[in-house]
Amino acid sequence: MDILTWTYIIVGLSFALYIGIAIWSRAGSTKDFYVAGGGVSPVANGLATAADWMSAASFISMAGLISFMGYDGSVYLMGWTGGYVLLALLLAPYLRKFGKFTVPDFVGDRYYSKTARLVAVVCAIFVSLTYVAGQMRGVGIVFSRFLEVEIETGVIIGMIIVLFYAVLGGMKGITYTQVAQFCVLIFAYMVPAIFISILLTGNPIPQIGLGSELKEGGYLLDRLDGLLTDLGFAAYTNGSKATIDVFFITAALMVGTAGLPHVIVRFFTVPRVRDARRSAGFALLFIAVLYTTAPAVGAFGMYNMLSTTSNRSIASMPQWVNNWQKTGLIAVEDKNADGLIQYVKNTEQNELVIDKDIMVLANPEIAELPNWIVALVAAGGLAAALSTAAGLLLVISTSIAHDLLKKSFTADISEKQELTAARIAATLAVVVAGYFGINPPGFVAEVVAFAFGLAAASFFPVIIMGIFSTRMNKQGAIWGMLTGLLFTIAYISYFKFINPEANKPENWLFQISPEGIGTLGMILNFVVSSTISKMTPPPPVYIQDLVEDIRVPRGAGAAVTH
Repeated sequence: MDILTWTYIIVGLSFALYIGIAIWSRAGSTKDFYVAGGGVSPVANGLATAADWMSAASFISMAGLISFMGYDGSVYLMGWTGGYVLLALLLAPYLRKFGKFTVPDFVGDRYYSKTARLVAVVCAIFVSLTYVAGQMRGVGIVFSRFLEVEIETGVIIGMIIVLFYAVLGGMKGITYTQVAQFCVLIFAYMVPAIFISILLTGNPIPQIGLGSELKEGGYLLDRLDGLLTDLGFAAYTNGSKATIDVFFITAALMVGTAGLPHVIVRFFTVPRVRDARRSAGFALLFIAVLYTTAPAVGAFGMYNMLSTTSNRSIASMPQWVNNWQKTGLIAVEDKNADGLIQYVKNTEQNELVIDKDIMVLANPEIAELPNWIVALVAAGGLAAALSTAAGLLLVISTSIAHDLLKKSFTADISEKQELTAARIAATLAVVVAGYFGINPPGFVAEVVAFAFGLAAASFFPVIIMGIFSTRMNKQGAIWGMLTGLLFTIAYISYFKFINPEANKPENWLFQISPEGIGTLGMILNFVVSSTISKMTPPPPVYIQDLVEDIRVPRGAGAAVTH
């Protein structure tokens, strides 16, 4: 069977599974809608958290960036995995013990202020919309290639699917759907990686294959270094980014992970604080499977791409290039009319332009794997994008219905009305996200990096200081969040929308890229919030006692002396 037929079969079966689960586990109450009734097991929550967190950026775009950036792409690996450890150790258990459904709910109660709650709602919406736009873009790319439709049409199809089970099932439906989606995405990621590793190196373990000798002779990374330097690019194993930018991007991704509202809310779906720690550990284990494989997938993709395209005649271009040209994500132009296609660093001479986001999806075709594997990767990419998009839509809907309406403006709203408002908010959010999916400000991983930067600059300081500082007050939290968020938005907007031609290292503040500026926004947040807290009255005594209490394990008491 051809790729299109296999895609309809595999993607159709996976979608039927997701929708069936959503119908089976549909939310009947606000507690079901927000936190799945609080009764999810640690293993199931670990699987769901891994799927929630491993978005289209992880599945589709990260290995693609590593393919083209080489060593510099390691910032995404370090940042996103390190951030999850930070979340599991520093935040998850304490937030779960605090017992609030959402980050704005935590901020509102911890900082005893409706204004703080409203600022947190605005931050949550900005972060989540930026993040979900990247997911919609990933969905559009998958559909455009494998269902042979326009990217715009693919985004619209994805909007309809994710809206159905997010709005119907809420967190309960999303949780069990994400368990299935993790199984699909990890199988879809590992199968082609294992096949390609065997074909290139004879080793079935991709992580080992990355450092192995090729069947045709020479080590993979040595060959990649040679191929790329011959074409004018930097060596694959050398970095070209400024050290400060590497540090700031990694830090932004790490603390941004720890401040992501759609990941934090997952720890409220388990029955006990201990289960929050256990589910975080399971999630890290499941996440590590993909993240330790990504460098190998990136290297395999780049090696096969160079081997099949560089200095080939247009007439003998491989079929995968022709397939992807139809999507507009690959452009071939014989600029010097010599009949050969040159892939070189010099943009004026380069005759092959490849969108970084296609590398993982195109990898099986480049390696000439069976059509069913190609279709399987499409299903995995959709599972990764849709699982995260659903979690983000839930954050937006709960922020508006629970934190904005219920807690700030209409306290007497009924549970049924609150549930209806949450579903309407999710519908509006997916429309906005779809627009940015069709008109993205960058590659999927770049867009997601912006979301992490916004989370780092706005949420992380107020959450971490809300847990570990009894002196942090509402004035400090409000002004800190506003400072971090506005600074980061302004910086990203300038270089990505207002003056994109200036988006070069020599024009960046302290050589910090838009992807890493969230770290500076976070530092400003810490400075502003700490300074203002010291200049204004301390929190009420009951808030200080609350902060002390959430850091004490249940059952702790005075030591027994004899």
